[in-house]
Amino acid sequence: MTKEDVQIGGTYRVKVRNKLVTVRIDSAVSPRGWDATNLDTGRPIRIKSAQRLRAAVGETRSAPAQPTSQTQHIAAVRSQKRSALDAAAQVLAQGQPMNAKQLIEAMAAQGLWTSPGGATPHATLYAAMAREIATKGRNARFQKIGKGLFAAKA
Repeated sequence: MTKEDVQIGGTYRVKVRNKLVTVRIDSAVSPRGWDATNLDTGRPIRIKSAQRLRAAVGETRSAPAQPTSQTQHIAAVRSQKRSALDAAAQVLAQGQPMNAKQLIEAMAAQGLWTSPGGATPHATLYAAMAREIATKGRNARFQKIGKGLFAAKA
């Protein structure tokens, strides 16, 4: 929504502290922004940007389905995205020991994981695998079998 779309006296849905609330625009504040009243609580609110306004009340706008709790949100994100360590464990489970560069190439070739744009994803993966071995010990998914070589733990 743009500031030209906002009408004094109009009722809008506004994002306030990560919640959508209904407000009535009471007056304009120069150079930009508005004084409004939260209709749910009756409290005054200052709206500094038209970007916080989602839609005029009465407009129908399809919103993306959002998880109802933070736990469900995290589960949804995790189901969509595999970590580099999970992908490396899956590749190493196929049996052949590899170094970090070979793992990055194999993960990309199998479509399991791609770098989000880092310059040295192999170094990051190597460090993460070494850290997992150091912190989890016997429960780690990896074992270091030679200089720079990792294998899946049996």
